[in-house]
Amino acid sequence: MMSKTVKIGNNLIGDGYPVYIIAEIGINHNGDINIAKKLIDAAVLSGCDAVKFQKRTPELCVPPEQRNLLRETPWGYITYIDYREKVELSREDYNEIDRYCKEKHIEWFASCWDKPSVDFIESFDPVCHKIASALLTDNELLQYVNNKNRTTILSTGMSTMEEIEHAVSLLDKKRLVLCHTTSTYPCKIEEVNMRMIDTLKKQFDCPVGYSGHEIGLQITIGAIAKGACLVERHITLDRAMWGSDQAASVEPYGLMRLVRDIRVIEKSFGDGIKKIYESEIPIRQKLRGK
Repeated sequence: MMSKTVKIGNNLIGDGYPVYIIAEIGINHNGDINIAKKLIDAAVLSGCDAVKFQKRTPELCVPPEQRNLLRETPWGYITYIDYREKVELSREDYNEIDRYCKEKHIEWFASCWDKPSVDFIESFDPVCHKIASALLTDNELLQYVNNKNRTTILSTGMSTMEEIEHAVSLLDKKRLVLCHTTSTYPCKIEEVNMRMIDTLKKQFDCPVGYSGHEIGLQITIGAIAKGACLVERHITLDRAMWGSDQAASVEPYGLMRLVRDIRVIEKSFGDGIKKIYESEIPIRQKLRGK
């Protein structure tokens, strides 16, 4: 069964429509609005459709037993809860992100890890919501996001098919995009399992995308050929920067190549109807005599 079409902002997502390309900034800004804006610039220059952030309320998202664990960070040895607070952007920062993205004509949204974060991002009238793989089994959060009546992108990493089926049952399939992903950073090529795009398309009547954490561009480009209608990759200014997601991210030049190659592949798809092109006629006459 052909997957249905959903809308994100002004874009239709589904078979036959341009691939929706998301540059995930996530927390690769390291709490610095200036880095965030440079990453937005890279996404705009590359021709991405959207940038995505991650939003957490640290006191809700960090388990009590982890809060006082010490961690080496750019701010020195600090507790894990302090680190999580350092990498969160402020209301003022998000006001600037909203203004800047509108100025640059690029859409933005976020993966929200708790209810207050959903409400926070809702105040900016986002084009959609993203539910991270880690939260696929958080029934309460899924229902809370679903009640916002926006398109929802759900990543399916580190999940069983039964868990995915249950999560989908809590969401409105008319507003749902599923993303195949493997939640390893970086992901081994042998664990990408790209045929899961076919599996998800057959199992669920909704568009299916790909969220990649592998090193390099080839796998993400392959996902387009496999039928992904949406792709998401982490982006960074420099893969050597401090941060847990930097190594599995794409640098600005790589992002430009990725978007360029995706658009080239899209043009090559055609309509699946065999025809003789005008450019072939002289060759046909020369080699076949008719």
